[in-house]
Amino acid sequence: MLNITESAAAQIKEMMKAEENEGAMLRVGVQGGGCTGLSYGMGFDTEIKEDDDTFEYHGIKVLIDKESQPVLDGVKIDFKQNMMGGGFTLDNPNAIANCGCGASFRTATNAGAPEDC
Repeated sequence: MLNITESAAAQIKEMMKAEENEGAMLRVGVQGGGCTGLSYGMGFDTEIKEDDDTFEYHGIKVLIDKESQPVLDGVKIDFKQNMMGGGFTLDNPNAIANCGCGASFRTATNAGAPEDC
């Protein structure tokens, strides 16, 4: 199961409000790409698709497609502030390799489709 920290949830709610998407849901998924093979995707969505499961974390409805779920099992999404502003981090216990910039990864069972950086 995915985990979203309170800090990340607060930032997501702020973004929804700023983008006037307060009724939207957060879609989290995995697609092929990046130099290591898989990359994360996060965005707002207003429609639940047939292959989606829905979850709720800190008042945020989250959509995850069934194909992405095994790869996202145990992932922690956090938001960290730093001197450069801050950003979301995804800590994936299933990842056995990560790209140097942290944008892509692979697991023991899914190498994805690596691309040149």
